Amino acid sequence: MAESSPARVVADADVLAADLLCGDGPARAALDHVRCHAWMTLVASDPLLDDAQAVIERLSDPPLATDWRERIEGERERVEHPSGDHPALASAYRGGAAHLLSFDERLGSAQTGAALQSHMRVSIRPPDAFAGLFDPESLYAAVEGGEYPGPDRDPRA
Repeated sequence: MAESSPARVVADADVLAADLLCGDGPARAALDHVRCHAWMTLVASDPLLDDAQAVIERLSDPPLATDWRERIEGERERVEHPSGDHPALASAYRGGAAHLLSFDERLGSAQTGAALQSHMRVSIRPPDAFAGLFDPESLYAAVEGGEYPGPDRDPRA
């Protein structure tokens, strides 16, 4: 397991799909925080992207899902994990992510948090909670050190 970093984030398949398909909602707001800071990293395994791509195909169409996959490949840091592992949890564990964004209430439950505590340090929240708590100034100071320079990337580029 990699040591967890608060600048490393995993978005579950449901959040990745909602970011693309639901416009200016909580998934987009949360992931825009990651996209507009070069010192933040989106971590995802191939199985996690496979799941998100399947959701996008089901809810829209295959060409959109293919285009999304090509783009996200360049935006994420790839991690590997054993087959059969939960793609989002395993991505967070193997990729040292301190944040996992998911709409799945089972992942964010106190019971799941207690079960994971001895294995990994990760905060599992819905995207709106992450977006509401995200404080780039203090996070930058903790991760990079120094004064926060502001966003350094266009989240739509």
